Amino acid sequence: MKYIGYLLFILIQCTWGLGQTLLGLVLFCIHRASPHTFYKGCVHTEWKMDGGISLGLFIFTPEGGGNSEWNSRLTVHEYGHAWQSLLLGPFYIIPGLASLCWSRMNYFQRMRREKNIPYSDFWTERWANWWGEKLTGRPSI
Repeated sequence: MKYIGYLLFILIQCTWGLGQTLLGLVLFCIHRASPHTFYKGCVHTEWKMDGGISLGLFIFTPEGGGNSEWNSRLTVHEYGHAWQSLLLGPFYIIPGLASLCWSRMNYFQRMRREKNIPYSDFWTERWANWWGEKLTGRPSI
């Protein structure tokens, strides 16, 4: 039964979530030499970047951390974003861009550091953590 669920997940990501899945495919092709595994219907790539991202069917987390607690939690978090993509389809661009700004813009990085605000306090990240933990039964970031 779980394989039927994975097939439905993939089918929906390749139709309703086509935009972000295509972007994920481009990143996957760019990082094709990196290690890849399957994670609950997603293609999980460990890349040389320092952060994670989820685009449709594709999850990217830092290379070499496959056995670390942090990378395990980050994978659960990114899987939560994959479910946001599944639910929102083309509208995932809204939380996707908000999340990207929250994680990468100097202004927000400085604000989090100076005011001691956890990364997961932002609504998109809290929501991704919730989905990831609910669906995997594992802790997120």
